[in-house]
Amino acid sequence: MSRTHYQRVAPTLSAFLILAFAWPSLAPSQEATPDASQDSNAEVAAEPVGRKRTAIILPFESDINPISGALLKRRFQDAVESGEVDVIILDINSPGGFTFVTFELMDMVLEAKNVETVAYIEKDAISGAALLALSTDTILMKPDARMGDAGEIVMGQDGAFRYTEAKSRSVLAQKVRDTAAATGRPVALAEKMTDKDMVVYSATNTNTGETRFLSDKEHASMEDADQWELGRPIREAGKEMFFTVNGRRAVELGMADQTVSGRDELARVLNVSTPIPVVEGTWVDALVMFLNFKFVTFLLLLIGLIGLATELSAPGLGVGGVVAVVCFGLFFWSRFLGGTSGWLEVLCFGIGILFIGAEIFVIPGFGVAGIAGLTLTLGSLVMASRRFTMPGGTGVDWNALGTDVTVVVGAFLGFLVAAMILASYMGSIPGLNRLTLQAEVDSSGVTLTDTTPSWQRVQLGQHGTTVSPLRPGGRIQVDEMMVDVVTEGDYVDSGQTVRVIAKQGARVVVRVVVDAPTSEA
Repeated sequence: MSRTHYQRVAPTLSAFLILAFAWPSLAPSQEATPDASQDSNAEVAAEPVGRKRTAIILPFESDINPISGALLKRRFQDAVESGEVDVIILDINSPGGFTFVTFELMDMVLEAKNVETVAYIEKDAISGAALLALSTDTILMKPDARMGDAGEIVMGQDGAFRYTEAKSRSVLAQKVRDTAAATGRPVALAEKMTDKDMVVYSATNTNTGETRFLSDKEHASMEDADQWELGRPIREAGKEMFFTVNGRRAVELGMADQTVSGRDELARVLNVSTPIPVVEGTWVDALVMFLNFKFVTFLLLLIGLIGLATELSAPGLGVGGVVAVVCFGLFFWSRFLGGTSGWLEVLCFGIGILFIGAEIFVIPGFGVAGIAGLTLTLGSLVMASRRFTMPGGTGVDWNALGTDVTVVVGAFLGFLVAAMILASYMGSIPGLNRLTLQAEVDSSGVTLTDTTPSWQRVQLGQHGTTVSPLRPGGRIQVDEMMVDVVTEGDYVDSGQTVRVIAKQGARVVVRVVVDAPTSEA
């Protein structure tokens, strides 16, 4: 390039370089320009990280039992299926409870799709509640909250609690190991919550420098055990103790993700909108819990059995039948929603009632049908109160089963006592004397009027015509009277001539007149 040419181009090139370096300072700032500010906000709004997520809180502040577990499952599944919730927060404050219900809740949380599950522990998540928290994606705790102590115990026949048998403990330990591995938490510490005999150490690989938690059992079974140097044992995971930690220590050991001071910080950490809606139990949940109280169950069964017996003692559908339907309907409905009953129990109950009815009205005496009906009826009530299938072959909780059997049998015995009392006194109570079986009386000296009930005016030996089928109860017409009657157990079609053969209070018994002409319709 010639010197003259350089002198012409140099000023232009210098001006271009100066303008290029000076342009950022000469350009208008974005904060001072409304349009630039709007573009910036639009970019932030489009960024998924800046969007506040939607969340709900499901409180769980009771022991883990079939009823509370079923109610929590129903609320949890409703939230997942709604598709409107990004985060489901389980506010856990529970001492734990039934192992098989805990397993079901853990599987429910682990299998939840398209939502983040969070365990928020303000006070205590002990035993099965700690395992439920372990199955969530995120665990947030208050600094002094506690989690752990998930050893499985049972009550012996002497009333003392004991460590469960090895078979049951093995199933529980494997479930906990799998859950911890799936949620990315220390497997050894998680297992230590269920096993008091093992000891957990902080171990270092001498070749790679990797550190991890190892139990003495796990270390002894490793092929490269010589490469792992065991340090000091974790103080909360020593011999003869179940792993239990507070919030601060849980975060240090990797069992919890973070400590929070309350729900405001909880919302900030999870980046969810505030206030977070709390899904409290509805009146239906409260009613189900109330109807599952043992004393309320006893009253439902007692009143239902009395109503059923009253209905079977008189023809037609009366007050006793309505009371029985309401009581047993509430009983099975509450067990359906409580997760302890299904259609099998209802079917067994219905078949039992049919057998008892057949024994009373069709089959003379009290034999196989009556015993089978009574067994099916009482057995179905016990079955509807208890879950018998338990995972891992952990067997049946005989103490809880004994309580349920006591409630059902107690209600039945109470019914027998009430039946004897009613049989003695109900005949003298106005309005209820029609529901009792009374001895035959001679009505020849009684003054009868048009307002006297038809069952009282009809006489032994009178003939009448059936106006409805007798199955075995129905109605007949005697002169101008319509009378509710029953047969001796036989089916009688309408239009047949029958004769009154017995009267027991309001119960009028008839028999078909053989070779009598039938009435034309």
